[in-house]
Amino acid sequence: MARHDFGIMQNAPKPGKRYDEYEPQKYNCISVDDDYMELIDANLNNVNFYWHTLDIPAKGIAYTGITLIPPTSIQAFTAVIKDITELNELKNLLEKALAENKWVIHFGL
Repeated sequence: MARHDFGIMQNAPKPGKRYDEYEPQKYNCISVDDDYMELIDANLNNVNFYWHTLDIPAKGIAYTGITLIPPTSIQAFTAVIKDITELNELKNLLEKALAENKWVIHFGL
């Protein structure tokens, strides 16, 4: 089963640094089934993220790559998933990150 992993970054990403390694254990990630990500993917196309590095701002997640989610985009992300019960664990992770003003990292397929 294909999945996406999300975790809270303890330190904000640094300009110029690339995040290219699949390291879900480093960020204590939770997994989200790809079927649910397919449901919300188009709705995230208006949300500001970064792909692999702060040097690549983008709209929407890097579906097959690594997305850096800034605290300023977490509320918009949460609004997209708020009514999907199966994504409550992700919603809780996003709310925790927002409360702590932390970035979230997403590892795509």
